[in-house]
Amino acid sequence: MLAALAAVPILIAVAVRVTERNPGNGRGPAFLDQITHNGLFVAVVGLTVCIPLFLPLTVGVVAGDTIAGEASAGTLRYLLIAPSGRIRLLAVKYVGAAAFSLAATLTVVVAGAIIGVALFPVEPVVLLSGNTIGVGDSLVRSLLIAAYITVSLLGLSAIGLFLSTLTDVPVGAMAATIVLSVVSQVLDNLPQLDWLHPYLFSHYWLSFADLLRDPIAWTSFGDNAVLQGAYFVIFAALAYGRFSGKDILS
Repeated sequence: MLAALAAVPILIAVAVRVTERNPGNGRGPAFLDQITHNGLFVAVVGLTVCIPLFLPLTVGVVAGDTIAGEASAGTLRYLLIAPSGRIRLLAVKYVGAAAFSLAATLTVVVAGAIIGVALFPVEPVVLLSGNTIGVGDSLVRSLLIAAYITVSLLGLSAIGLFLSTLTDVPVGAMAATIVLSVVSQVLDNLPQLDWLHPYLFSHYWLSFADLLRDPIAWTSFGDNAVLQGAYFVIFAALAYGRFSGKDILS
């Protein structure tokens, strides 16, 4: 899955390089028209493309497999006999899903930066606020965006962990987690549900643009962290409530 994620910015960069056409403002993903001028934007474009589907898809697979995968393989009861304890097992499984979220976002950033430098010129980056920063600072901003997106996926990871405690069939938990991520994004795009948008775990997924301003606007980062923290607390508690009293038969 990490290789598939790395292929996204690579394919985008190669497609832009081969066609040698500027897509023009307002066409394609955000920042796509900047790639030909500065290869450092490949990583940002890659993340923009991956956030709606590819990142939630891979994180949903990993989170949905946390507990249900062990049950399906018949190893869950042996883990608990070890003894590791149910709380510890849930905590370790969630940390694993969170670590994968970080690895996934960094994979896109690193692959995008490498292919961008290889195929396009590298210049100081003009931020959304109009200021210009050097190459080193721009790489730091890319890492901040990766951290932002990792935080954005923590709520989805907690949801997947909870759903994984409800079944012994991992594909069911995976599918439910991925479907919920799609449903959340669909609801977030319905203007009739404006009152609901701030409470959807996907609401701030694309607000990382605030990190491309000078000075950095941390409001979205903070709001996103609070929202994901709330989802973590709720679904971690639900996962514990379900798993602590569950009969382990496999």
